[in-house]
This record gives sequence, C-alpha cells and structure tokens, in this order.
Amino acid sequence: MATVQSTPTNISFSDYLQSLSRTPHRLRKRMLATWTPDQELNQVRLRSGADMMRKLKWYDLIALGIGGMLGVGVFVTTGPVALKTSGPSVFISYIIAGISALFSSLCYTEFSVQIPVAGGAFSYLRVTFGEFLGYFAGANILMEYVLSNAAVARSFTEYLCHAVGENPSSWRIEVDRVAEGYNMLDFPAVALILLLTLCLCYSTKKSSILNLIMTVFHVIFFGFIIIVGFSKGSARNLVEPGGLAPFGVKGVLDGAAIVYFSYIGYDSVSTMAEEIQNPAKSLPVGILGSVLIVTGLYCLMALSLCLLVPFNMIDKDASFSVAFEKIGWKWAGNVVGAGASLGIVASLLVAMLGQARYLCVIGRARLVPSWFAKVTPSTGTPLNATLFLGLCTASIALFTELSIILEIISISTLLVFYMVANALIYRRYVVISHNPPSQTLLFLVLLSSTAIGFSMSWKLDEQWWALPVLGGFMIAITAFFQYTVPSVRQPNEEWSVPFMPWPAVTSIFLNVFLMTTLKAVSFRRFGIWAFLITLFYVLYGVHSTYRAEEMEEGVGEIPQHRPSIQQTKLDIQVL
Repeated sequence: MATVQSTPTNISFSDYLQSLSRTPHRLRKRMLATWTPDQELNQVRLRSGADMMRKLKWYDLIALGIGGMLGVGVFVTTGPVALKTSGPSVFISYIIAGISALFSSLCYTEFSVQIPVAGGAFSYLRVTFGEFLGYFAGANILMEYVLSNAAVARSFTEYLCHAVGENPSSWRIEVDRVAEGYNMLDFPAVALILLLTLCLCYSTKKSSILNLIMTVFHVIFFGFIIIVGFSKGSARNLVEPGGLAPFGVKGVLDGAAIVYFSYIGYDSVSTMAEEIQNPAKSLPVGILGSVLIVTGLYCLMALSLCLLVPFNMIDKDASFSVAFEKIGWKWAGNVVGAGASLGIVASLLVAMLGQARYLCVIGRARLVPSWFAKVTPSTGTPLNATLFLGLCTASIALFTELSIILEIISISTLLVFYMVANALIYRRYVVISHNPPSQTLLFLVLLSSTAIGFSMSWKLDEQWWALPVLGGFMIAITAFFQYTVPSVRQPNEEWSVPFMPWPAVTSIFLNVFLMTTLKAVSFRRFGIWAFLITLFYVLYGVHSTYRAEEMEEGVGEIPQHRPSIQQTKLDIQVL
C-alpha cells in the first residue's frame, strides 16, 4: 500500500501575502521545474487516491477518436469553404488539414506511449520544458474543450430541430437587452451536457460502449451521404463553373486552415492512457487509425457534396440538407439533421471525457486545487473534475453562439500542437540523446522564425520570391540538423516516430502556417486569455506547487544547490 505525505493546504491571508512577496524566488525555482516520466507515471498519479480502471482496448480508442472528430465540424465548415474559399477542391483542403493532423498525432503518439498518463499535452510539455509551459498548454486545452463543447452543444439543438422539421428559435428563449450572440438561451443544450456528465461520472467503459454504438450509426450515416453523392452526382459539377480550383492554390490552402476545426478531438485519445489495458500497442493504433479513417470520410463527404451540386449553388448554412433537396430528396434533409445530432452527441461525449482527465492531472500537479485530482474508487473516474467542467460547459452553452469562439478555439489548439511538436524534437535530441541543448534550441528558433516568415509572405501575397527561399532554407537547416546532431533510441523502446525530425518539423510548419491564416481579432482574444491564465499561475499556481513540492521536503525558503532542473519528487512510502 502506498501512502502519500501531504501538507496542510489551509493558509491565512497574512501567510498568503507573505508568499506573494517571495513570488520572484518561487518563479525561478518552479517555472522550469520538470518531472521524469517515472515520477509522472507513479508518484504524481498517487495523488488522485485511486487509480483509473484499465478497461479500454485498441478498438475502443479508434471509436473514441472517430467519435471525437466526426462531430459538427464537417457540417459547419464544408459548405462555406466550398462556396467562398476552395470551390470543388474543398476535398483537397481536407486532405491537407488531415496531413497536418496526422503529423501532429504522430508527435502525440510517441509521447503517449512513453508517458502513458491522463495529462496529454500538459504532461508531455511539463516533463520536457517545465512546469509553466505545461500549465500554459493545459489551460489552453481546457479552454478549447469547454468553449467548443458548449458551442457545439447548441448546434445539437439546431440539427435536432431540423430533423423534426421545426425552427430552432422555437426551442430557445430570447432575452432582451443582452448582446447579440448571447441573447438566446438554449436549455436543450444544457440538458444534453448534464446528461452526458452524469454518464461520464458513472463509468468510462460504459461511456465508451455508448460512444461505440453511436459512432457505428454515425459512420453508416456518413456512408449514406457518400453513396448518394457518388451515385446521384455528376463529375461535371467538379469542373463547372471555374474549374476544380476556382480560387487558386491559395484558396485551397486557406480552406485547409478553416476545415482543420473538424479534426479537433483526436488528442482526447491520449488522455485515456491510464485506462488502457496495453497502452504501448493500443495508443498508436487508436490515435493514428482514427485520424486516417476520419480523413478518408471527410474527403469523401466533401467530394460527394460537390458532385451533387455546383459549388456556387451550395448553401452556406445547411449545405448537405439543401443539396439533397436540389436533387428532389427533401426527406433526406431530416435524415441529415438526425445523423448530425447523433454525431454531435458522440463528439461531446469524447471531448467531455478528455477535458475531465486534463483537469484531474493538472490538479495532481497542484496547479489548481487538489480537489480536482480525486478519483472515485468505486467508478475509477475523476468525479470532481467531471462535475465541475460539466457545469461550466452547461453554463456557457446556455447563451454562447458557436461563431463567437470558433477561431479562438483554433488558435489555442494549433498552438498546443505546435508546442508538442517542438517538445518531441527537444526530448528526442536533448533529453534522450544527451546532446547539448543549445544546438536543438537554435534549430527550433530558426525553424519557427522561418515558418512565420514563409506564412506571412503567403498571407500578405507580397514578395513571392521569399516563398521558395524560405522554404528551401527550412529544408536545408532540417537536413543539416539531422546530419550533425545524432539521435539515440531508448533501449526497449516499443514505438517512436520514424524519420525524425522531419514529421515533427512538418507539424511545426503546418501549425504555424494555419495559425497565420486566422483573423487578428482571434489573436487579441487569445492574448487576453493568455494574460489571465499567466496571472492565475503567478498568484496561485506557483505558490501551490512550491508548497507541495518544496515545503514537503522541509526546504522552505532556503535555497539549495541542485545538479539539474529535475525536482525532487513527492515523499512516498511503500509499506
């Protein structure tokens, strides 16, 4: 039996003010503090009290990945992108976005196999770059989950109303003197979130079975749309009017940045690591398999839509339903609404499953109150984190529209994927291979700077000569880095990303490129959020972790020399 020593968490206001006066000292000690994978796997996990139950297999992970991605995204983005950005080549935009998601998922997969804990990107970055960057990534992922789940739940009401032939406004309550976009109260969305929250509190395995059933029906529904599109559509619609790419190559690539929203969700699979029977074999199959399957389905869905009607006749709001009406199948609009509703439920189930595990692991690190880290022994689920985030999501779903938060969701997600790809290169070439960090850090800085320069040149449509120059420079520095800096494989390593550093470099470039296509208002909103979470870390997080990790050792405020940045772990006794 393992017992964990703990320290009193109740402090007086005067003690807290005294702690604030020591903030600079504590920031120096904690911001770059890292943990080893062994500490994350064993000692930190004990802070939850009970272990999560290992009941999931590889097919559960594929179903969870597909269920998490096959949500509202494809129905929301395909029509507008085909109409205004990419034309019939929208399916190529999905391929490009899918390639970006695949390279990012490769980075996630290596980390998840080597560090199979529920923290996902938070844990990966914390063991590589230190506490603050791990916290920053975890806070951004939580924000993305909560806001997107709330907004997508409102879309459930719209599609359900479309399935039964009613106006969504009739199911919502309008409130006077409230800003537009926040003035329509959506109680069906709240009810859906609360119902899924109770389901997730009960059992992860049973939630997985429910998701598996819904995902099977959803894939069948996608198959129906694809078969009808290819059998009733015409290839002439792909080239008339304006050709396959009427907006040019730029339109295809800009469209890829928009449809990338449809791929958000595969990272939820990595948060299931503590509940998988064989993580080393199941995680690569679950993460990569779900991304590949979803990419194929999205491309076929987009292609079937453009086969049914010319791109300039696609409806921007209910594109698939209107396309069926144009070929005389009005009844199919109701089927589309029902299928989309089912997909949204599956997507929400997986996303809410992942968000609770992120908060649980952040609570273990004491960056938020440890109450969130508790795992209920009878169910093996993080009950407190699930209930808290479920209530937050339901509260936002009551009034917030999808369009308001769509782009801030994209920027936070792309930034985290970018950070994970950087962390994989640093971990492979510095932590594992024991090379000097200066070489790898210089390479990462040059790579990111060049990717930003290339992306801005593309966006501003100026100095076209800079594109081949910067692109060639990225290839050259990557080849030089690969040749001069050796990479050593770990002994008994079961799975790792092949052809490093090229997959991670490609992920870094694509994430930077897609971020630069977003609007300036997204960066302003993200800046506000980044300031708030940094302020929370300075006022609470760094002091909480300092007390948990330093005061338990009896270090107090007396500086002690340490040979490395690895922090001494929580005192554990095995009886």
